[in-house]
Amino acid sequence: MESFSCQYHLQGGEALSRQIKVMVPATTANLGAGFDCLGMALDMWNGFEFELGTWGFSVIGEGASTLQQDGGQLVYDAWAKAFAHRGEAPPPVRLHIESLVPLGRGLGSSATAVVAGLYAANLLGGLGIGEAELLTLAASIEGHPDNVAPALFGGLVVSSGQGNGVDYVVLPAPEELRVVLAIPDFELSTAKARRVLPETVSHGDAVFNTGRAALFVAAWMMRKWDKIRRAMEDRLHQPYRAPLVPGLEAVMDAAKQAGALGAALSGAGPTVVALAKDQTDDIGDAMEEAFAVHGIQCKIMLTCVAEQGTCVAN
Repeated sequence: MESFSCQYHLQGGEALSRQIKVMVPATTANLGAGFDCLGMALDMWNGFEFELGTWGFSVIGEGASTLQQDGGQLVYDAWAKAFAHRGEAPPPVRLHIESLVPLGRGLGSSATAVVAGLYAANLLGGLGIGEAELLTLAASIEGHPDNVAPALFGGLVVSSGQGNGVDYVVLPAPEELRVVLAIPDFELSTAKARRVLPETVSHGDAVFNTGRAALFVAAWMMRKWDKIRRAMEDRLHQPYRAPLVPGLEAVMDAAKQAGALGAALSGAGPTVVALAKDQTDDIGDAMEEAFAVHGIQCKIMLTCVAEQGTCVAN
C-alpha cells in the first residue's frame, strides 16, 4: 500500500480546513458477470491536493500531459456539482494531482477524479453531504455506480441504481486475495467500449449472467475460491468487446491456466484483471506472453483489494 495514513470523514457540518489532500483508490468493475453492478477497490491511489483561495492547476505522474491539457475539468465539475447540490456557488480552489492510475485502461481513473472533487468539496465547504448522497452525485456524473462506489467505500461493492438513488452493499476485502493486472499499452474509452454492446440480449444470456454474478458474491463472502472461475464468466459485454482488445480470450485463459482463480476484462478495458491467492508471478508472465502473441505490449502490476476507500491523507 502507498505510504500514507488516512482519516475518514464525510459528514462534517463545517469546513475542516482550507487545504486537504484526498486519496482515491483505483477500481476494477464488472469482474466478469457483474456488468455495471460489481466493483472492487484496488491498492493503487491517485492523490488530489485542494487549497482554497485561487484557481490553479498542476499535475504529475501517469498521463500528466493529457491531464494538463484537460486542466482537471472532471474534478472541477464534480467540485461545482457538490456546491450546487447545496445551492451554493463553488469557491475558487487550487488543484494538484499526483496520478498513479493509468488513463483509459479500465481502472477507474475518471472515477477517482469525480469522487475526489465531490469529497473535497464536501469537507472544505462543510456541505454535510452523507455517504448515500455522495454516491448518488458521483454516479450521476459517471453514468453508473460500479466504479465510483468502490472508489468511495473500498472493498467489493455491489450497487444498483434506483431512480434518483443508489442501493449498495460494501463487502470486506479478503486478506489472502491478490490482484494481477495486465495493462496494455493502448487506451480504450468507455464510450467506444459501450458503443459495441447490443441494445438487447437473449433471455438465456441474461439468466447466465444473473447466476454468475450471484455466485461471485456468494463465493466471495464464503471464501469459496474454487467457484470464482465460473462466477467470472460473462455473456453480456466481454464477447462484444473482445475485438477491441486483441488476445482478450487468450489472456484470460492463460491467467487461469497459470493458476488464477478467475480473470476478466477490467471495466471497459483494455486491462485484464486476474484474481489469485498465489502463483502471481506465473500468472503475470502468462498474461504478458499471451498479449505479446497478439502483438500487444503490456505492463504487469501486482496489487490487492483496498479495504479503505477515499480518505484524507494525514
